[in-house]
Amino acid sequence: MKEKRVLILHGLGGSDFPHWQANLARDLIEQNTPVSFPTLPNRDNPDLNEWKEFLKKEIEHFKPTIVVCHSLANLLWFHTCEELDIKLDKLMLVAPVRDKVLDDAPTFFPYPLPEDLKSVEVIMATSTNDPYITVEEAIRLSSKIRVGMKILEDAGHINAASGYGKLDCALEWLNRVDECEENR
Repeated sequence: MKEKRVLILHGLGGSDFPHWQANLARDLIEQNTPVSFPTLPNRDNPDLNEWKEFLKKEIEHFKPTIVVCHSLANLLWFHTCEELDIKLDKLMLVAPVRDKVLDDAPTFFPYPLPEDLKSVEVIMATSTNDPYITVEEAIRLSSKIRVGMKILEDAGHINAASGYGKLDCALEWLNRVDECEENR
């Protein structure tokens, strides 16, 4: 089995501590798992092309086996993944946003729905009260990109502001080893 290497990509404004992504990075480091948790350029007023170039360089340099996206980073992955020569073991898409322009990130819209998310296993997580996407919109999105989805009850945008300084299910999913993976 190849070494687990986790790339964590934040959304608009970053995912500074106590955000669950910052806690996830710390937990993975404590397990001696290589982690890259970069600050994307102009995180408060991002440009899609800048973020895409940064992501491509980070993937080339870090060579992740797992990518964890939050919010706007999901759209970054949708825009970029089909241009990448990569096959991840796992991809986690947390709190995607509806396909409606955000004033702080207009270059990310509209966004494509990739045919190939470049991962063996993909999971998406949303909330019953996310201000950026309804459950119905999230279900349609997960159906269109053909991935399973976890729905969290009253979790807002699944960030520190909505009480998610820890998201233990994310760490558990990343640490879970599939039976077929064990037999490789």
